[in-house]
Amino acid sequence: MLDRRSLLRTGGVAAAGALVAAAASPPSFAAAAAPKFLPLPGCHYAADSDPHAGVTRVVLQDHPSPAAGWKAVQARVEIPAHKESGRHSHPGVEIGYVVSGEVLMVYDDRAPLRLRAGDPFFTPNGVVHNARNVGTGEVMIVSSYVVDETKPLVTYLTDDATGEGASARQSAAPCPTG
Repeated sequence: MLDRRSLLRTGGVAAAGALVAAAASPPSFAAAAAPKFLPLPGCHYAADSDPHAGVTRVVLQDHPSPAAGWKAVQARVEIPAHKESGRHSHPGVEIGYVVSGEVLMVYDDRAPLRLRAGDPFFTPNGVVHNARNVGTGEVMIVSSYVVDETKPLVTYLTDDATGEGASARQSAAPCPTG
């Protein structure tokens, strides 16, 4: 007969063994297509002087919307410490959630929002904004968009001394990842 102590002891050993076996075995599901990698803005990853270096947007889902001419997109955006996304807009609404870090969402037409992990935000259609990492670690944001299917998800605007503008930094095509 098993008492509670024996059951817990053997149950813990069995659970640990199952964890080790699961970690060592390859996944049993079919590999999904790799998410589409869209760097922000352009392919600047090395220079620390670049305020956008290392910022990435990975499209997680991209589906037609029930409304004709629109699509639903979900993406994960990662912004390294002391970097920013760059001034940009979307051809539809953005509904976002800060997964980790601290970000200052600077809008062209309203007061900035200081957001922390767990905070949601909403950006209306076409509103120009810039997500600045004001914390000490990486910021991760998951955003869902309902956008015009004929336009790129992101249009960048001139925001630095080089004058590099939207035409040079639209995220319609991913940069090579090396």
